[in-house]
Amino acid sequence: MSDPAHVLKPATEDAPREILDLAEAISLLPLEHRLRIEPLAHRVLDNAKRRRRILSLVQDALGQLRLDMKYLTFDLEATRRERDAYRQKLEGST
Repeated sequence: MSDPAHVLKPATEDAPREILDLAEAISLLPLEHRLRIEPLAHRVLDNAKRRRRILSLVQDALGQLRLDMKYLTFDLEATRRERDAYRQKLEGST
């Protein structure tokens, strides 16, 4: 006999509370209904985990983009300062 709450438990450390509640409710169903619903619950859990991974990747990418933008802004400002210094030097020597 397969218990969905038990089957879902090992992979649910990062599962949303709603999915854990769903697994608990499924475990209370009669066996014939559990067998039909359990695969669907696993798909829901897999989708939630995939969405969470994607969100984490997007957040990491945005963080890296912000850092890259700060470096580029710093580099642009430094380049402008160098240009202005060379321009003043050139105008002063002529």
